[in-house]
Amino acid sequence: MGIIKFDVYRNPNIGVFFQANDNFLISPPGVTSSKISKITGHLKVSNVSTSIGGSRLIGALTAMNSNGIIVSKLIEGFEEKIITKETGLSLQKLNSRFTSAGNLIAANDYGAIISSLINEEEAKNISKILQVPVKRMNISSMYLIGAMIKATNTGAIAHPIINDNNLKAIRDVLQVDVKNTTVNSGVPYVSSGIISNTENILVGSQTSGSELVIVTNAFGI
Repeated sequence: MGIIKFDVYRNPNIGVFFQANDNFLISPPGVTSSKISKITGHLKVSNVSTSIGGSRLIGALTAMNSNGIIVSKLIEGFEEKIITKETGLSLQKLNSRFTSAGNLIAANDYGAIISSLINEEEAKNISKILQVPVKRMNISSMYLIGAMIKATNTGAIAHPIINDNNLKAIRDVLQVDVKNTTVNSGVPYVSSGIISNTENILVGSQTSGSELVIVTNAFGI
């Protein structure tokens, strides 16, 4: 089907509002049914609609692969029940003073890169829930690893500041090729502008042609 450009709430930063794996899309309340149908049809997944702690920023507040989901500690009990009941995934609240789990964790079904803001004990919990090896790292004194990397089981893209040595470390953990790029015409925090799984990709509506070429090559779409 190919990569498609998309926006939500008239906003091209689609990745902050949605989280997806190869089976499910977690979407915030208030998105039109036509937009949900377009995303789920493109990714070939089922939709689960919920807020996280009353917020629509699902992508920023969660990290997920096919085995489990790490969520912000801000999540309400009824929201947690919706996710676990409808997905069957193991769910773990991020035990940290930092609430944006999605900005601190980049994961696929082979591994996870997490920010060093997350301590070693919590890293072990994340590894257990996602059922993958975990590596703690920072890049050029930047801590928002989950915002800087977006990965599926077929490829990954990363913030342009990430150098070859760090790219190799990321490849070794995620076991996929990683390419530097921006999204939405120059935004370096790539996860903010993409919804992805192994099946397909949606990018923010402001993504340029040259960015699309890199994303297409990175994920093999």
